[in-house]
Amino acid sequence: MTLPTEADAPAPTAVAPPGRPLARRRRGYPLALLVLGALLAASLTAGLGIGSVSVPPGEVWGIIGHGLGVDWSQPVWSPARETIVWDVRAPRVLLGAVTGAGLAVVGAAMQALVRNPLAEPYLLGVSSGASLGAVLVIVSGVSLFGTVSLSVAAFAGALLALLLVYSTARTGGRITSTRLILSGVAIAAVLTAVMNLVLLTAERGNEARTVLSWTLGGLGGVQWDTLWLPAAALLAGLAVLLVQSRSLNLLLTGEESATTLGLDVARFRARMFVLLSLVTGVLVASAGPIGFVGLMLPHLVRLFVGGDHRRVLPTAALGGAVFLIWADVAARTIAAPMEIPVGVLTALCGGPFFLWLLRRDARRSTDRGLG
Repeated sequence: MTLPTEADAPAPTAVAPPGRPLARRRRGYPLALLVLGALLAASLTAGLGIGSVSVPPGEVWGIIGHGLGVDWSQPVWSPARETIVWDVRAPRVLLGAVTGAGLAVVGAAMQALVRNPLAEPYLLGVSSGASLGAVLVIVSGVSLFGTVSLSVAAFAGALLALLLVYSTARTGGRITSTRLILSGVAIAAVLTAVMNLVLLTAERGNEARTVLSWTLGGLGGVQWDTLWLPAAALLAGLAVLLVQSRSLNLLLTGEESATTLGLDVARFRARMFVLLSLVTGVLVASAGPIGFVGLMLPHLVRLFVGGDHRRVLPTAALGGAVFLIWADVAARTIAAPMEIPVGVLTALCGGPFFLWLLRRDARRSTDRGLG
């Protein structure tokens, strides 16, 4: 799905309607935050209440308050419902919000770094490395770290992929974005081939379904004690990107303009690629490689708030959280009692969007050529 950047690739800001005034988009930013914040609260309520056992919104927030030690009402729900909402659904819904927000933020930053609207979080082969690490644990049955062994192995695989990509792309002490992306594509292909070889030669052939389910992404099985790591990665990554939002904006003007304005493009890109890959590795280790969230959401929010990353990053985080929560609700309910991997549903949404994006950019390139 990833494509190497080109010198004439359209900047991500091109998705904004050409006739829409900048001042109007700036005025729409507070409204977008308000609407997305309200949608996130409603989505959290729905995610906690919808399932094989339906829980009314009043009981949902009563149980949440009780779990947080805020007893503003007398408990009227059964212990079974409290277990379902607090121990089963709440960590899952929060992981969906964190993962969706993180992928959307990483996608927005990645599109700016390579100046390619088709860029997404898995550009540097991180997901292939994480998948290989997870497959090795599933097939071998080794659990050195207990219940978090799968996540630890997935993150180690993502880190290995990142190190391989950087060592391959570095030539003469310099790393260009084109060489980095091409290295990511090549390393991802090699790691995927190794993963397939492991699956084909494994003695425990009955683990193929588990592997397939993980590689399609899912939010099940998360617990409170493992939720802190992806949340911390999201907060740290978002904070750094907000601080560097001016530099991301400069990159949209082109490398020469950014350099003229005082930005060390090569060093900045290298640091940001490392940061984004680490955040992506943590998210993939927690929820599996869920595709298209980081491709779609940045473009959608730019339609309403413009291309300034000081506005794009917060709105993309909120939009990604809302989107993935509802994708998980659909994954749990559409074919109940069977659960669909959430990555399947995001791909069904993202595939048509990706094709539309390709068609739109091809049409704009043709119009520029005729002009």
